[in-house]
Amino acid sequence: MKSQRIARHVVILASLATLTAACYAQAAPAATPAAATPAAAPVWSVGSVDVSGYIDGYYSYNANRPSNAADGQTSNLYTFDDKTDQFSLEAAKLTLNHDADPVGAHVDILLGRTNTLIHNSADSSNDNYIEQAYISVKPPKAKGFEMDFGQFVTSAGQEVVETMNNWSYSHGLLFSYAIPVYHFGLRTTMPVTKTWTVGAQVVNGWNNTTDNNGGVTIGVTSALVKPKYTWNTNYYVGPENTDTQNGYRNLIDTTLLMTPNTKFNYYVNYDYGMNNIPAVAAVLHVSPAMKATSTHWQGIAASARGQVTANAALVGRYEYFFDQGAATGTRQHLDEFTGTYEYKWAAGLLTRAEYRYDWSDAAVFNKGTFESAKNQSTLTLGLIAFFGPKR
Repeated sequence: MKSQRIARHVVILASLATLTAACYAQAAPAATPAAATPAAAPVWSVGSVDVSGYIDGYYSYNANRPSNAADGQTSNLYTFDDKTDQFSLEAAKLTLNHDADPVGAHVDILLGRTNTLIHNSADSSNDNYIEQAYISVKPPKAKGFEMDFGQFVTSAGQEVVETMNNWSYSHGLLFSYAIPVYHFGLRTTMPVTKTWTVGAQVVNGWNNTTDNNGGVTIGVTSALVKPKYTWNTNYYVGPENTDTQNGYRNLIDTTLLMTPNTKFNYYVNYDYGMNNIPAVAAVLHVSPAMKATSTHWQGIAASARGQVTANAALVGRYEYFFDQGAATGTRQHLDEFTGTYEYKWAAGLLTRAEYRYDWSDAAVFNKGTFESAKNQSTLTLGLIAFFGPKR
């Protein structure tokens, strides 16, 4: 892919974000205080352990009407809310957390379609129904240093597993294909200044609890948090090819989140990944011999969120993703636009109505049972009920 294509997308997204922010600033001055929010959901605890969780269900309609025979009646390239033309449970989650003082622990028990798609790897029996499970240590005289050991979600990306903590209901292309979901190993964080925190990670790899090549993946993280913006950057590198430590996978991820006022926020997220595959000789019973190759993927996402009333918000998201075939299985240029309406009812009850349109230069979307198309339109209505100290 020519570099001019990515540059053009960056310029367009930056211009849209700047124009939207300027228009919104004229309509809603930054000094306007935030409107009153619904009463907070009650805090549940057992001794020093906080208990929280949520149930997330939805109904989705796909205009292509993909059949069960075609691909399990799913919206292609979707994550977690992929089941269509039916009611479905995206996730049910229970969290037990004890903050490090100086020792803590965190466990996330996960059910539903989200658990099924996260744990579809060969070693899923080792951690099925577990999103996270780790021990934390925060020495009292270590100036904010913290260390976690176990299974934890990745630091990469703007979106997270929990739908209610994202702006859109559906997870975007970058979350689904550019980055890992979780790791198993060791991670550390250390404040450098009052606004800048760095970290290092040593993990088994991408989305696994046991490794198949004897190598480790190294992660380096950086988070700069200012009153009007937050800038996160993450880098992962390590061997990710089966049964060999030759050939490394690299991922660079960066997100700039802008918070100009209490009613309007937006972000830009960029990911670049490359996987190097070593040569395989004919003496290893592979014929003919395979030369060393490398494949890459990259994408950019931009999203804006405006609080229109005390309980309602509007969200727009656009993504562009290029894949040489390593991420989605098909070489393609892929775009998606998502428009979301969010309404908060009582404390702990959230509704999102969403329209999403995906299009590609390859016919990767199922249509009916036997046809394929280069685009896909969906309508989704999601309902999320949650409780606990982390709302």
